[in-house]
Amino acid sequence: MPSPARRLSSIPPYLFAEMSRIKAEAIARGADVIDLGIGDPDQPTPETIRAALVRAIDNPETHRYDETPRGWMPFLRAATDWYTRVFGVTLDPATQACQLIGSKEGLAHLAWAYAEVGDVVITPNPGYTVYKVNALMAGAEVFETPLRVENGFLPVLADIPSDVARRAKLFYICYPHNPTGAVADERLYHELVTFCREYDILLVSDMAYASVTYDGFRHPTALQIDGADEITVEFHSLSKMFNMTGWRLGFALGNADAVATLQKLKANLDSKQFPAIAEAGAFALNEVDNRGTLNLYQRRRDRLCQGLREIGWKVPIPKASFYIWARVPTEGMSSAQFATALLERANVLVIPGNGYGDAGEGYVRMSLTLLGDQDGERFDEAVRRIAASGLVSPTTAGLGI
Repeated sequence: MPSPARRLSSIPPYLFAEMSRIKAEAIARGADVIDLGIGDPDQPTPETIRAALVRAIDNPETHRYDETPRGWMPFLRAATDWYTRVFGVTLDPATQACQLIGSKEGLAHLAWAYAEVGDVVITPNPGYTVYKVNALMAGAEVFETPLRVENGFLPVLADIPSDVARRAKLFYICYPHNPTGAVADERLYHELVTFCREYDILLVSDMAYASVTYDGFRHPTALQIDGADEITVEFHSLSKMFNMTGWRLGFALGNADAVATLQKLKANLDSKQFPAIAEAGAFALNEVDNRGTLNLYQRRRDRLCQGLREIGWKVPIPKASFYIWARVPTEGMSSAQFATALLERANVLVIPGNGYGDAGEGYVRMSLTLLGDQDGERFDEAVRRIAASGLVSPTTAGLGI
């Protein structure tokens, strides 16, 4: 049997394997596990979108390969129209947009399209592992910007050495942030655009959670900054917007050269998404308001955060995303030790923060997406179990943000 490519050795071990093993053992024993680990919308895709898919399937034109240059044009027009309505920026669907088989695919393939041996890719720590893993597999070096609580989990650009910046091809960011739930402001985007223009770096903004916001908060975007379209590409996903995770549909927007470069690689890797799914995605972007799901997330957020605060775990209340990022509330325990103990003692699963990078040590991530919950009652039960576990030490349970 031939040996695998050496590039696969650059992929770090899967930290969550042990958590998955313990969870499976608990379920096998008949335990009722409350899984706050998964970041996958638990509500069904809205019925109107499902109906749009049925109509699209009945159209024979969707049964063939999508041979368009960048993706199903009704979908790309819907994506750029949505972006104009929500963020006030006008983009050309023919040159500044590209259809993706989910934003994860696009974020990964962009690294392959740009990075090679001798290049540097700047990634956040903690952060979504796709950025770092694919930069490493493409042969590039990775420079991680530590995201610290004292800086609101935002990168400090002054801490990036100039020699690193000069060799960098890509600078990945993600706001609203996975896993911390932190948000960015216009000041940060101004700084990032200025920095990337100075050093000729492509700013890669992962905005999968752009529309998952609460209390009337509206998150800004990099492309709202003057001149940003010269060095910026943003990635958006219908997974979080419309509960369409399994549909695998997203889009990239921004710099025309970056979009074309990504599509040049993709043209040799995939044949785009089933056109009927893209047609249903266009309907979603044009017609659907998923505020009902966001209101549910907000109620869950409030019940979980308030409940944990009442038992002494001073967790932050995020403005966006569906994640709670909180300090480990037990003195002397690492992130993994706490998560393991909580699963064993309370049958509540949370994700160790160091799974997103060593800067995440000392934290855990809890998700507001919980299959089987109706209106927050399962989150109340999670709080009761955590309180009964004896793992919350109020003296050490400080705010995560």
